[in-house]
Amino acid sequence: MTSSVRRFKRGPAIAVLAICLSACSTVVLLPEKDGRESAVVVKQGDKQILLNQPYAASRQTPFGPQAYTSTPQEVEAVFGAALAAQPIRPAQFTLYFIEGKDEFTDESKQVVDGVFAEIAKRPVPDVLVIGHTDSVGNDQVNDALSRQRAETVRAALIGRGIAVENIAAVGRGKRELIVPTADGVSEPRNRRVEIIVR
Repeated sequence: MTSSVRRFKRGPAIAVLAICLSACSTVVLLPEKDGRESAVVVKQGDKQILLNQPYAASRQTPFGPQAYTSTPQEVEAVFGAALAAQPIRPAQFTLYFIEGKDEFTDESKQVVDGVFAEIAKRPVPDVLVIGHTDSVGNDQVNDALSRQRAETVRAALIGRGIAVENIAAVGRGKRELIVPTADGVSEPRNRRVEIIVR
């Protein structure tokens, strides 16, 4: 008897717990920390159940999956040790830049302390810094500027005590616009560095 769990993402992560032996016997959909909706489909044989509410759950039975509603108390009792052993979830920050420069906007300068606080929570942080530009300028200029922005942030992190080997920096130029625009359009939300802390 086999079962499978198919995930549907509506947010950055889906929290699903499963006790697995040869196949998952219990699946519980946990609430997202940011309140976003998520869902999973639990399939056993030709039967399936959609779990799309926090604490919606499914048990594997000889007759197919059986839906029920779990509770925070049950989750703690059954999965508490597994939850406690999980690494901290990745955190993502976005810093914006003044047009044509590697200088932060005033609003982004205020976000920097939050980045350091998140890094400090991890004994061995893994930080990825991804630089982006808007669509003003050619590919060569934007590639160099996005890399320069990422390296500026990386240097600032290193300057505040983060180990060099724990930080990678890359530039994506204008390839991943958050706000799609035609070439030559100045869009402040595209001039950014994304910092992913794991």
